[in-house]
Amino acid sequence: MKYKMIESMEELRELYGSPMDMVLKKQKSELDKYSIKFLSLSVFSVLSTSSKDGKLDCSPRGDHQGFIQALDAKTIAIPDRPGNNRLDSLSNIIENPNVGVLSLVSGFSECLRINGTAKISTDIDLIEKFKYKEKLPKSVIVISINEIYFHCAKAITRSKLWDTEFQVNRKVMPSLGKILMDQIDPSKSKEEVKKVEELIEIRVKTTLY
Repeated sequence: MKYKMIESMEELRELYGSPMDMVLKKQKSELDKYSIKFLSLSVFSVLSTSSKDGKLDCSPRGDHQGFIQALDAKTIAIPDRPGNNRLDSLSNIIENPNVGVLSLVSGFSECLRINGTAKISTDIDLIEKFKYKEKLPKSVIVISINEIYFHCAKAITRSKLWDTEFQVNRKVMPSLGKILMDQIDPSKSKEEVKKVEELIEIRVKTTLY
């Protein structure tokens, strides 16, 4: 099926019109007291990266309140906790430092957007700043801010993300272990799937930090 597509900036602006002056002026190049406070409350962010050949990746980053630290007005730092060792985000940063960060605060309908350039640090003095439950991150992602601004409440309001009435029962889909085994090898027995499920559960409990 062939769909009509927008192919020029002129067509795009004709469809959507121009942004309000306030929307353009809200974009800043450094942290202020409001963005610093918001980050201190955030427990979840999405880190967007791209390789040198345009391979894109969005990685969830969740931690305790204030896990994203402001090092100065132009710099934030995000600890890299234990994961699956695919290293998609970190590999992309090595090839292409341009990143985007979307930070959420539970209960807030607004979110904070940050665009900048990133480096990966193993400086022990910096890593020590992110000690939690006596555990240190493997490294710290240091981001120099180019653009920062608050995003309005429309998307989260439409999605009813924080509304418990609209939370989906996890049981409508099988466990992650079952999903992975069906994707990798559907012939696996129930016993083998159960072992994978138990392994995932153990790793969540023992390698969280």
